[in-house]
Amino acid sequence: MTDLSAFAITKKWPARHPQLIQLYSLPTPNGVKVSIALEELGLAYEPHLVDFGRNDQLSPEFLSLNPNNKIPAILDPQGPGGRPLALFESGAILIYLAEKAGSPLLPQDPALRYETLQWLMFQMGGIGPMFGQVGFFHKFAGKDYEDKRPRERYAAESKRLLAVLEQRLTGRRWIMGEQYTIADIATFPWINNLIGFYGAGELVGFQEFPQVQRALQDFLARPAVAKGLTIPARPSAA
Repeated sequence: MTDLSAFAITKKWPARHPQLIQLYSLPTPNGVKVSIALEELGLAYEPHLVDFGRNDQLSPEFLSLNPNNKIPAILDPQGPGGRPLALFESGAILIYLAEKAGSPLLPQDPALRYETLQWLMFQMGGIGPMFGQVGFFHKFAGKDYEDKRPRERYAAESKRLLAVLEQRLTGRRWIMGEQYTIADIATFPWINNLIGFYGAGELVGFQEFPQVQRALQDFLARPAVAKGLTIPARPSAA
């Protein structure tokens, strides 16, 4: 029987199946990257909801795993060398899981591998932060600001990033061509959120990017994506 009792996070979120990868997350664009990857890779895991409404991410137990108090995070009881590994940051987790599974989600060819990582970093450093700011200024508290320049700034930068992606996807099925990779898994949940939950499609001129639209629909049609987008289940409204 695998023993994870040395990890304080298991006090708040007990592992019913401690032999499985433990996922601590919320179905946000960053969170679902990992649940989608786990589903795509066929790796067995046990999800735990980190409820921001209850400030779970600020609890000592969660901070013991991720001192940056962000989701997602994982605890793999069978990490490198057979020892448990705790890991946070969605990009790092995607790389780790793809390597663990020996999956083509991260190409083995060195040149293709680094090119994939390049586009993963493009999402981590650009699409995620900029789209998140659009969400704040368009949907949340920022919409009440009289000064609309912040919203316009982030919307313009998001539109520029979509144009970069549009160019990349022209003549390619996925970001890396015919091969679906962690770069796609990292990127498309944010685009889906931008035009869906944030309702910012018109603001960023999403209709101007047919290749991005096409690839997003292909992404959403994947069974692992459809399932991963709902994991962990959000708390009941009751």
